[in-house]
Amino acid sequence: MRNFKLTIQYDGTKYNGWQKQGNTKNTLQGIFENIISKMFGEEIEVFGSGRTDAGTHAKGQVANFKCKTDMTANSIKDTINKYLPKDIVVTECEEKELRFHSRLNAKSKDYLYIIDNGTNRDVFMKNYAFRVDEKLDIELMKKATSYFIGEHDFRAFCSNKRHKKSTVRTIYSIDVSEENGKIYILFKGNGFLYNMVRILVGTLIEIGSSKKSIDDIEKIFKGEDRKDAGFTAPACGLYLMNVYY
Repeated sequence: MRNFKLTIQYDGTKYNGWQKQGNTKNTLQGIFENIISKMFGEEIEVFGSGRTDAGTHAKGQVANFKCKTDMTANSIKDTINKYLPKDIVVTECEEKELRFHSRLNAKSKDYLYIIDNGTNRDVFMKNYAFRVDEKLDIELMKKATSYFIGEHDFRAFCSNKRHKKSTVRTIYSIDVSEENGKIYILFKGNGFLYNMVRILVGTLIEIGSSKKSIDDIEKIFKGEDRKDAGFTAPACGLYLMNVYY
């Protein structure tokens, strides 16, 4: 038995997220399992580093699967890519030790969120950025990010109402920058809860548009209530950039 790690890029616009579901075959995990299972003539499970939502994109998703084969890692990559849709590609395939697991062994992740905030909306970014017409206060948003850095209980910034596991996470950095009417928010952390990045972005947008104040952040943390945090920003602006092991 051998264990292979895949690094994957995809445009998530037309897919129902990473995780396979019983009511649709249009998921990234389902597509990979179908192709790889046919390649090796047996049912093979593909494990992803995280369950990206419908419409979310990835430049550095990681997955792994185990199988018995004499193929080289490079041949596996080329064969999978031959059958993948044009909006999905395996950029790297490497053999790992059998105990490697793309999700369980992940130590940290980077997520990028893009906001289209220029004078005119960019029609070519409609599936790849969230359009906000109101001019956002970038400096205020940058100042607000400092309140999220470090270890916190992010219960209020999670859409999952049934918290079976700890909601404590550590954010190492949040970098906010602006270029040509686009706002880029890069999150680095040891892990992220369901919809956590999108809710943090929604909160920052509300602060940048004066719908919330920076003083509200401490109250949101203390209250631990989802309804107190900002809205959930759309998936189209979110990118899984890197997974670190």
